[in-house]
Amino acid sequence: MQFHQTLALIESDKNNQVVELPSGWAQGRAFFGGFSAAMAAQFLLQQFPADYHLRSLAISFVAPASPGKATLSYRVLRQGSSVLQVAVELIQNDEVMLTGLASLGKGRQSTVSVSGETAPDLKTINDGPGLPEADIVPEFAKNFDYRITSGGMPFSGQPGRTFGGWIRFRKEQEKLTTAAIFALVDAWPPAVLPHLDSPAPASSLTWTIEFPDTPLQEFNTHDWFQYEAFIEHAENGYGHSRAGLWSAEGELLAISRQTFTVFA
Repeated sequence: MQFHQTLALIESDKNNQVVELPSGWAQGRAFFGGFSAAMAAQFLLQQFPADYHLRSLAISFVAPASPGKATLSYRVLRQGSSVLQVAVELIQNDEVMLTGLASLGKGRQSTVSVSGETAPDLKTINDGPGLPEADIVPEFAKNFDYRITSGGMPFSGQPGRTFGGWIRFRKEQEKLTTAAIFALVDAWPPAVLPHLDSPAPASSLTWTIEFPDTPLQEFNTHDWFQYEAFIEHAENGYGHSRAGLWSAEGELLAISRQTFTVFA
């Protein structure tokens, strides 16, 4: 089942609802974390009025989920005049697979206005290769098109602090949503993988993603988007990076921070 077909099955105004994690989205031995996070975000957005914009979602990937049935639930921690603080969980086989803390906030008038960070120079989609058609490429990644124009190819032994390029959904042509941005950002492997000269497992441990007020209705998931991660520190099997996702025209769509593990 495709990404957007799955999200369309999530119901509004229903807590503790059963969802189906589809096949075709494996990430090693686990279900693609960007998809499970997107489902949690879409679930939350459908439980509250539309003027509550998702400002931030801090996620812990507690255990590897698998294709099949799972349950999404939420708990309101505090509701103020304009901000909701909500805890969300994805549970499978009576175990927590994903837990998150979301901040949803209504817009309000402010004298402060600072434009988003500009996109880096990622050249063009013609200036970098895509991921190869190889067994080492995770199953979920075959649902996306990539062009790597910053840093090296994963497992190429090319150390550097930046990694990224261009990305889009390969086949799905739908209106861009906040949930789809989760998948576009997390579809990129940890930025440390180009440092390795042979394949090794790596995965996200925690992930915080934040969303400015950029309108999304004019974008399509088959459009190309720009992504670049910057490694802030990595040693002893863990790493820390920050990243951004921009439109092709350079509009900031998401701000991301990850703690990741690497077994090499």
